[in-house]
Amino acid sequence: MVVLTGDTHGDFERIFEFCEEYETTTNYIMIILGDAGINYHLDDRDVQLKDELAQLPMTLFCIHGNHEERPFMISTYEEEEWHGGIVYVESEFLNIIFAKDGEIYDLDGKRAIVIGGAYSIDKYSRISNNSPWFETEQPDEEIIKYVEQQLARCRWEVDYVFTHTAPLKYEPTDLFLDNIDKRLIDKTTEKWLDSIEYRLSYLRWYCGHYHIDRDMGKIMLLFQEIVDLDD
Repeated sequence: MVVLTGDTHGDFERIFEFCEEYETTTNYIMIILGDAGINYHLDDRDVQLKDELAQLPMTLFCIHGNHEERPFMISTYEEEEWHGGIVYVESEFLNIIFAKDGEIYDLDGKRAIVIGGAYSIDKYSRISNNSPWFETEQPDEEIIKYVEQQLARCRWEVDYVFTHTAPLKYEPTDLFLDNIDKRLIDKTTEKWLDSIEYRLSYLRWYCGHYHIDRDMGKIMLLFQEIVDLDD
């Protein structure tokens, strides 16, 4: 079974409750749509969290968000093949898997592409408060090129799209805070996803990032809710 949820930011209480309620096994795949919070502090606090998550009877498949470091920047991660695509895994925590942007995975016979990352509207407050902020938060030119090459190889047709942020046209603008100067927010990733969404043939697109559960038809924003893939 494959299920999805939104940002956890290091709080996995609802995931543990789900596992207990449904008596899951590691054959269950929980897709976290970015900001899992597993590689946030880059110290023993992350290791402690991973030790706890290693006890979960479930496989966590994490998309890259904007409140965590990319696994390829962390020396303990290695690349492995998983469901037809490349993932990042640590040997001590084999049930915690991070997707590689642009990879296309086979999930129950359906093709799913992953495109992580987003801009942090709290970037400058985090920097000024000496809180972690990651320069790699948005897709760079290399990732963008790889994603588009992968989509070209599959003739711009997949079943599912898993991203952290949403294409620009699907942003929930009614949630935006009035005290943030919108002119200063970098929309590069959302605009790029807009161009992809325009060209791409797909069944369902799932995003996190916005801290809301909202079904918008072909695109679903997820936060606290846990849903079956293609629910």
